[in-house]
Amino acid sequence: MNRERAAALGREPHGSSDDPDLLDFSANANPEVPDGVERVYRAAFETARTYPPEPPAAFRAAAADCVDCDPEQVVPTPGGLAAIRAAVALAVDPGDTALLPAPSFGEYAREVRLQGGDPAFVDAERVLDADPSGHALAVVCTPNNPTGTGYDREALLGFAERCRAAGTVLLVDEAFLGFTERASLAGTDGVVVARALTKLFGLPGIRAGFAVATGDLGAALRGARRTWNVSAPALATGEYCLRRDEFVRETRERVRRERERMRAALAERYEVSPSEAPFLLVDVGDRDVDRVVERARDRGVAVRDARSFRGLDSHVRVAVRRPAENDRLLAALGVGDGDDENESGNRGEDADV
Repeated sequence: MNRERAAALGREPHGSSDDPDLLDFSANANPEVPDGVERVYRAAFETARTYPPEPPAAFRAAAADCVDCDPEQVVPTPGGLAAIRAAVALAVDPGDTALLPAPSFGEYAREVRLQGGDPAFVDAERVLDADPSGHALAVVCTPNNPTGTGYDREALLGFAERCRAAGTVLLVDEAFLGFTERASLAGTDGVVVARALTKLFGLPGIRAGFAVATGDLGAALRGARRTWNVSAPALATGEYCLRRDEFVRETRERVRRERERMRAALAERYEVSPSEAPFLLVDVGDRDVDRVVERARDRGVAVRDARSFRGLDSHVRVAVRRPAENDRLLAALGVGDGDDENESGNRGEDADV
């Protein structure tokens, strides 16, 4: 990694609000966490007084069971982004190109540029139809952030085969896949899968995740991993969460039900993209995005200004939370039973929202 290049790169914008007076719909973490997780985290204090096990076999076994792969293929990381960085660093050399979806997670392009590579963007809806030839790396986010697009497993496997034939490493970011019934690509030759506790288990601050890869690629990821790279409390919490199957089932059902209810309500006024993720991408049309964001904030709700995603200029992204919280979001965006503008019949200065 080049020092001057790293110093010149800014940070990518992300959702999340630290304002305690706002209900945060700008980030996509689950508002629920598994029962008992705090007890497990606190109990790990004693284990934190010594170095974590090396390798962390229990965590690797839980991760492998979660995505149905061999535990030896699991590489623990401090969050999903660390898995992404490791894959990019091993695949991309200065002057290489990487095939990246757009709009999608901005950190992919940033990591490629940190390694001296150049992003080659392709429409996220057609990324599996792209030709990976000549690229050192190709990336797929499934479901895609921020569009919510989920990709068919057979189509993904076909793309992975074309990447192998082209000598292109395929990175599949499955940060939101746990919210769906779709199977992971973990264990597929030539593919690096990135997963984390951040989204599904509502624990972004724990910083626990993992990569999965096979063959020489897996060996390289294991060799590059720093010893003790994940803390003992994060390993213990991660192992516990990854085995909470009932929590995952209940989360999937709540998100599916609430997402469709929210989409139907928002579609009364806005254009809303289909989604398999715990969020919705909302096109506000010719309304002023700043005004939409400010109006929601005035009503105690934070939404994500999605204009920071490549190719989007009239969008916000909203998370799917608990039912009563979702009602507040709908009211803040002027739809649903809680819309006090409709009740009053006087829209005034908010008529454009």
